[in-house]
Amino acid sequence: MTPDELEGLITARRSNLLIDASREVDPEIVDRIVNIAQWAPNHKRTWPWHIAVLSGDSRRQLGEAISTVMAAQGEEDFKVTKARTKYLRSPIVVAVGAAPGDSLQRTAENRYAVAAGIQNLLLGAEAHGLATLWGSPPKGANDAMNTVCQFPATTEVMGLIYVGYPNGVVESPGRPAAQVNWLH
Repeated sequence: MTPDELEGLITARRSNLLIDASREVDPEIVDRIVNIAQWAPNHKRTWPWHIAVLSGDSRRQLGEAISTVMAAQGEEDFKVTKARTKYLRSPIVVAVGAAPGDSLQRTAENRYAVAAGIQNLLLGAEAHGLATLWGSPPKGANDAMNTVCQFPATTEVMGLIYVGYPNGVVESPGRPAAQVNWLH
């Protein structure tokens, strides 16, 4: 891959929820994109990634678990109802969590490594012609997500990534010029 091709891949990637929920994604492709997440920089080689690939009914189980927490927290009914089925919007949902570290600093570094790994996953999906959207985990639902995803209880879920084939195009919103301080 040339530098121009890499730059093109990065700038082409969009958050896209225009996904064909009925079109399955080859498990080999999913395996490839989740495995490249672990090639992100990782200080002290703590290997903090916890990854679960949800398909089929497990997506509904995730929605039910999250909506139960939201209802218990007094969230508005329409948001609770939406949460029950929102993870069915794509054939695959990838949950990615970070293991805690042995110090506050190491825990922060683990989060950075997992976030960089998620970007690797998103770029890998883009290279395979897939649409993705990195969704934020709902507030207060970490324990419920850990249970459904079979993660250790101490895992901090960092993202729920919708993955599937696009059925629409999201236009680039553009970006402002980078604010860079060149120091000599």
